[in-house]
Amino acid sequence: MAIHPRTIALLMTASAPLLAQPTVAPTGEPVGRARGEDWNGYNVTNSFELGARFHTVNGNEAAYRSDVNFGNGLRLLGSTLSLNSKEGRGGLFDEILLNTQGLGNDPYQFSSLRIQHNRWYRYDMNWRLNDFVNPGLNFLPSAHAQNTRRMWQDHDLTLLPAFPFQFLVGYSRNSQEGAGLYTQNFFDQHRGDEFPLFANINRRQREFRLGTQLQYRKLKLILLRGWQRYEEDSPLSLAVGAGLNAADNTTLTSFRLTSPYAGDTPYWRANLFGEAGRWLAVNARLSYAGTRRDFASEEAAIGTSRLGAATNRQFFAGGTGTRPVTNANFTISLFPADAVTITNHTAFHQIQMDGNATLTQVQNGFTGADILNFRHLGIRSIVNMTDALLRPAKWLGLRAGYQFSTRRIRSVEAETVGAFSDRLNYEQTNRVHAGLLGIRLQPVKPLTFNFDLEVGRADRPFLTLSERNYNAFGARAQYKQGSLLLSVAVRTNYNTNSVSLFSHSSHSRNYAFDASWTPRRWFAFDAGYGKQHLDTLTGIAYFASGQFLDTQRSLYVSNVHSGHATARFSVASRVDLSFGYSRVQDTGDGRAALALSTNPAFPEVQVLPLAFDSPQARVSIRLHQQVRLNFGYQYYRYAEDFSALRNYRAHTGFTSVLWSF
Repeated sequence: MAIHPRTIALLMTASAPLLAQPTVAPTGEPVGRARGEDWNGYNVTNSFELGARFHTVNGNEAAYRSDVNFGNGLRLLGSTLSLNSKEGRGGLFDEILLNTQGLGNDPYQFSSLRIQHNRWYRYDMNWRLNDFVNPGLNFLPSAHAQNTRRMWQDHDLTLLPAFPFQFLVGYSRNSQEGAGLYTQNFFDQHRGDEFPLFANINRRQREFRLGTQLQYRKLKLILLRGWQRYEEDSPLSLAVGAGLNAADNTTLTSFRLTSPYAGDTPYWRANLFGEAGRWLAVNARLSYAGTRRDFASEEAAIGTSRLGAATNRQFFAGGTGTRPVTNANFTISLFPADAVTITNHTAFHQIQMDGNATLTQVQNGFTGADILNFRHLGIRSIVNMTDALLRPAKWLGLRAGYQFSTRRIRSVEAETVGAFSDRLNYEQTNRVHAGLLGIRLQPVKPLTFNFDLEVGRADRPFLTLSERNYNAFGARAQYKQGSLLLSVAVRTNYNTNSVSLFSHSSHSRNYAFDASWTPRRWFAFDAGYGKQHLDTLTGIAYFASGQFLDTQRSLYVSNVHSGHATARFSVASRVDLSFGYSRVQDTGDGRAALALSTNPAFPEVQVLPLAFDSPQARVSIRLHQQVRLNFGYQYYRYAEDFSALRNYRAHTGFTSVLWSF
């Protein structure tokens, strides 16, 4: 399900204070000559920061590793290198750009490289590595966990970049490897026992690309042909012989599960865009991907049931699936006058998923009937939006728009068990009408106001959480005078929905304030505060103690406050100081714990109060024009009010030398 743009905006608003204060390393102060050095017709700038990190953790170290994960040891905290031909006519190359961060021991490592000859070629490489630790559930001991390493790399080569006809070649690889811990119920459906299982996670995806770019005057066409290959082989094995319930008779003495999964996705992409004079611009995109996946699964388990009887069970499953996806969109922009812009955008999306699976089970030597399942799911959506922007005066801008979208879902479910078969067909269509209004005011040059409103109505939303009757309003004010920048913003989004089973309503409100000021060359300050309120009320249905409950509701309340402040000082042009503090706190509705309803199986009113603090400090001392000595410290405190099992406090820091040569 696609994320609505308003949802993305809400998340960005809430996370902006955290993004404003990065990790305490690497150091941002420059070293070396600002204009670089000359060498054989090239201008060279470079800097390398080599240092060591340290950390201590009190509390839940697994939660710290999931959130932060910085450890001890030497590493290349950061580096930059650039070589540029002074005349733009180098020999083998005209430009080399290299940037790295955290190489060696950091859990989040990055490097990028560009080598370019202005006339003949351009090569771009990006490489990332993430060490991901997932300790399982947030507040209960869990037999579910992951500790994996994710690696991405992208390589793109452009031949003849200075010519109107260019060749494009690319390769990408995405892999995930590591260990996982899971659980599975054995032998007596939901009355048996759960046993921990170990997984050797191994997932890989590769992609090759070939294409061309053609340009004629102001018109540009890009054609790309690609091939993706996905492979996964993550076998499961028995971690320990005992189950989670030591009081029952269920045992597991042998277990093996292999589930190889692989497939190919060939695709085409085309993009055409350009201008026709001063009054017309077009942009068209088309992509098609035909995905095929094959899977096979074999499971064997030997042990005893809850009654103490010897039991063995085998499963054999396999199947094939296809998933063709077509996307197309066309945008045309008209400029009948300097103060008028009219844009029409049409988008088409269609995805179909077809597949079958055969399942055979052998229980205590007896083979059950083969089960053949077939599934088809087709989703088609069409969106058309017209938007007009009018600027009658320099201080005034007006916007109006209308959007219509329709989405159709078709599904087929077929099942064959022995001589019996069944087939079910479903179809549903949903239409959404939405209107947009906006205004921009600038009564005086330093001050700007922006207002926008969107109202939408859907006739048959698919899910309880889908938008039906919604309205969104946003406002922003900004004042900029010299080095002083002040801004304040507010955004609301209300939605009510009712489907066949339950009613749903959600209210979200966001408030944000940001300020930055540099009154002197040696002093700078920036700060920000944001609040995100969210409450949702939805009916729920679930099983508890063998009973089906469908008369309860879930009320979730969240009030996230986030803020940050950073001050930077320079002393005698030799010492640079930086102090910062950030805090994120969810106060819920003011209570410090969950309030259980009359049925304690589910808390009717849910609040999850917690707080996360992170002050930091950095000192950078210029020992020489080309050398700096750096020290940094950062503290993390994570505290959940409803449970202390995940709470931790961590001290992290680094020392480094930054130099240029």
